[in-house]
This record gives sequence, C-alpha cells and structure tokens, in this order.
Amino acid sequence: RFSVSLLLCCSFSLAGFCSAVCVEVPSETEAVQGKHMKLLCISCMKREEVTASTVVEWFYRPEGGKDEPIYEYRKTNHEFPSRFSGRLQWNGSKDMQDVSITVLNVTLNDSGIYTCNITREFEFEIHRPLFTSSRLIHLTVVEKAGEDFTSVISEIMMYILLVFLTLWLLIEMVYCYRKVSKAEEAAQENATDYLAIPSENKENCAVPVEE
Repeated sequence: RFSVSLLLCCSFSLAGFCSAVCVEVPSETEAVQGKHMKLLCISCMKREEVTASTVVEWFYRPEGGKDEPIYEYRKTNHEFPSRFSGRLQWNGSKDMQDVSITVLNVTLNDSGIYTCNITREFEFEIHRPLFTSSRLIHLTVVEKAGEDFTSVISEIMMYILLVFLTLWLLIEMVYCYRKVSKAEEAAQENATDYLAIPSENKENCAVPVEE
C-alpha cells in the first residue's frame, strides 16, 4: 500500500518562502491487530476559509450498530468514554487541514465505520456562515499483515534484473574470450609463417633502422 503525505511544503530557497499545498487522500482501510492505525481525515481549506474556526467530531459505528462519539476537537482535545478509551491520539496539523486521529493497539473488535465530521465557522464581520464536510472510513482489522502487492512486484523485478545482468555478463565474457582466442590464433599463424620463411629471406624482412 502506498501512503502519501498529505501536507506538502514547497520551499523556495531564493525567496525564502514556504507555502503548503493540501492534498485530500483517502485513508487506508486495513489495520493489523496490535499495531497502531492512523485514521486519515483531510479537509483542505480554501483561501477564504483561513479565518474560520474548526470543530472536529469523530464517530464509530460497529457492524449493525449505531454511531457513537469517540473523539472531539473544539479548541482542545476531548476523548469520549468508549471501547477506545485511552487508545486514541490526536494527529491533526496546526492549520486544521489534517484532522486525523490514531488508534493505538488495534483489536479485532475495532473493525467498523469511522466518521470524521468537520465544521468550519467563518469569522467575517457581517455574518458567520458554517461549512461542514464528512469522511467515512470502512476499517477492517486483520490478525496478520497480508503480502504487499507492491513489494511482490518489486522483488520480481529485482530477480528479473539480476537474471538479465547475469546473462549480459556471460555474453560479454564469451565475446571477450572469443576475441582473445582469435587474436592468439592470428599471432600464432603469423609466427608460424615467419618461421617457414628461408633464412636468407628473413634478412629482407627486417625493418631498416635509420641513423
């Protein structure tokens, strides 16, 4: 599974300016028993929403059950009494675009539907309109982590690359061996032809040396 960082900061070294780009990416939907699971909830604010105050409400619904509040952020963090008591951790950002929470020590009973409600109240002089949005996360908890498809593909590509490089090295070695062998054969033939020349003709084959 690919996990993408949601708040990206582009740094411009020349201007010394940094601006954030918010990307709304859905949360992962599978957790492993005994591990920590971050329930991702991103609500990107527009430029006109910067002066808004934000309230975040998290709900949990078991299979066949009803929504029950488990966590709230209203200027301060508040955890409701539930099956998650003592196991919830706020992971939101300061600009309140990332309002995620983390479930610690996930159990099999934590499977279900999680709802993240975001309410923004604009702080305009004339009126104070409200903006609301919701994110649903259908979480499934498994006993053991399944094989990551991406890692499997990476391993297969690695083995293919190793086989290709091995074959390429073998071909290069054979080519070099044949090239050296032909050079040795040509040198041997030249030496044999030279020995077959009569002695009186060998003097004529000598290269004159200039003074």
